[in-house]
Amino acid sequence: MAEKAFEPVSIMGQQIFGLPVDRETLFSNHKKIYKKRIENRQRKLIVKLPFLKPFLKTGEKILLVSTGYSPITSLAQYATGFLFVYLKRSLFVFTNHRIFQVPTTPNYKFKQSISQIFYTGCQSIELKGGTLVVKYAKLGKIEKFRAIALSERKNIRALLKQMPHLGTKSQLGERFHLCPQCTRPLTAAKYVCESCQLKFKNKIVAYILAILFPGGGYFYIRHYLLGLLDAIVEIFLLLYIAVTLEDVLNKVEGSMVYMLVPGAIFVAVKIISVIHSTHFIEDFIPRKKEIQANPAAAKPLTKKNSD
Repeated sequence: MAEKAFEPVSIMGQQIFGLPVDRETLFSNHKKIYKKRIENRQRKLIVKLPFLKPFLKTGEKILLVSTGYSPITSLAQYATGFLFVYLKRSLFVFTNHRIFQVPTTPNYKFKQSISQIFYTGCQSIELKGGTLVVKYAKLGKIEKFRAIALSERKNIRALLKQMPHLGTKSQLGERFHLCPQCTRPLTAAKYVCESCQLKFKNKIVAYILAILFPGGGYFYIRHYLLGLLDAIVEIFLLLYIAVTLEDVLNKVEGSMVYMLVPGAIFVAVKIISVIHSTHFIEDFIPRKKEIQANPAAAKPLTKKNSD
């Protein structure tokens, strides 16, 4: 069947999997022409978002969903290497009010972490190549979200032209994480939600575990496969160092070199595990593994937390 301009459906059709959507935008290309392949792609992504409904405000609709990667510091990226592709995958949900950035597993499963970017809290939002560049009103901070899916790039550019970027100086002039339990904004570097008291993983604990135990930091942040691999490498290096230490004490020729090289590798592995463990803590990982979003769990809004 030939593709044609989008035709509105009934009111009941304005929801997909219980989520409010703008079908005309969601299933059309940048010229507002309906495309079946776009509908198929968007449906495959929306099925990953059943957790989102409690976070949406009255009148808020999903306009587009895409994939990409969370921001990562240069140091963490150098330490991560090619694993960056798997460790930082995210879903990006564009609504008529904001962008939800959702860190996920490699197969795009929700990790109980979600952040938001209000259009009106930004000086500018641009898609440069495959990188979404967001300049916030607060202090002019810039974040880059890389590898936005090619399938949605034209639609995102068209969408951003319609969104307001007022550059307001409110507290929302930056990206905020939201509590996965009560849906309220969280405070950076505070590992408990001020509204519902949900507790999150702590950067200091991650640092200590990464140093003291092989794979400890990774296990703490629930990257179990990396934790297992790291533990195997660290234990092997420690055993090798312990064996060569005897030769060093007996002053066997060349034994010092055989101990220093694996020792240096061991230190490098430890540094990488510390960098990774503490970096992922910034995504607010709840101590409880499974959480049901319930906005009613929050304390009543006050002047302080209503901004």
